[in-house]
Amino acid sequence: MAFLLLFLLVLSESRADNFDEAYSDLEHYRTIYISENGPRLSVDTAQPKVISQRGGNATLPCKFNRDPSSAPNPKLRIKWTKLTSDYLKEIDVFVALGFHKKSYGQFHGRVHLQAASENDASLVITEIMLEDYGKYKCEVIDGLEDDTAVVSLDLQGIVFPYFPRLGRYNLNFPDAEKACSDQDAIVASFDQLYDAWRDGLDWCNAGWLSDGSVQYPITKPREPCGGKNTIPGVRNYGMRDKQKERYDVFCFTSNYKGRFYYLIHPSKLTYNEAVQACQKDGAQIAKVGQMYAAWKLLGYDRCDAGWLADGSVRYPISRPRRRCSPTEAAVRFSGFPDKKHKLYGVYCYKSDN
Repeated sequence: MAFLLLFLLVLSESRADNFDEAYSDLEHYRTIYISENGPRLSVDTAQPKVISQRGGNATLPCKFNRDPSSAPNPKLRIKWTKLTSDYLKEIDVFVALGFHKKSYGQFHGRVHLQAASENDASLVITEIMLEDYGKYKCEVIDGLEDDTAVVSLDLQGIVFPYFPRLGRYNLNFPDAEKACSDQDAIVASFDQLYDAWRDGLDWCNAGWLSDGSVQYPITKPREPCGGKNTIPGVRNYGMRDKQKERYDVFCFTSNYKGRFYYLIHPSKLTYNEAVQACQKDGAQIAKVGQMYAAWKLLGYDRCDAGWLADGSVRYPISRPRRRCSPTEAAVRFSGFPDKKHKLYGVYCYKSDN
């Protein structure tokens, strides 16, 4: 036993000696360099959010500061990308490398750098579309140095719940995207739904949001909607199977460039007659999103039920009164009547283009 202990002691001392020999110059590689002037490159935005509207323009602020002692870099690169809802993917928007500039996809021909100064990387977006809503990342690459900043583009508009003629809870996620697009809208984000809830939206049917979650806003708790004794809020079903599960959808729309109006006609119309009447007037039958935008953003008010493009019958009330939504301002829904036999007025939309 004593011999074994002596052997282990000698072995441990040998290994310790070898370690010291192998790493005898370790101290030469432990120097820590501290820059008194901070990073050689920094990127920041003057504001975290920019608000615009469909059809308008917006400037997403971004400026970078280089070390004053650094020589000019003709290969300095500015890159803008759009972040997806899950942050796992970035969509290319615009890249500038010296005199070479390129815009991508839906942004082609609609984006450019403001270039108000030599360190200005701000991005100008023109003819804004609904799909432009979201978060954008500004990245500046200067040799081995790079830095980023994020800014949000928000749109003035309105969130509205939607379900098709088939009835409630009939849309998987791809169906929901198409349903909103068909009504001149996009699937709303959680932030848009949350803002709508804060503005008073109360809806007891769960609907898809753009991130693939299913939620619904409650301002007046009650038994069929999560329970009477619960607090107001946005109820969350979590992330759902986009292909198999079916719900309603919350859509978002914004300003439009055109005219929304109720067609004055000598008689009530079937659905097909309504479509033809709008066409004869140089317009098209209006979509649900256009009615909501006219009601919310322009204060449109009309106490006449009329056909819309999806075959539903609705009417917008901005000034509640007897026989016309007496309790609240709202877009009133009369259902999906028989297209061949029921007679109503019609709402038309005439684009400025």
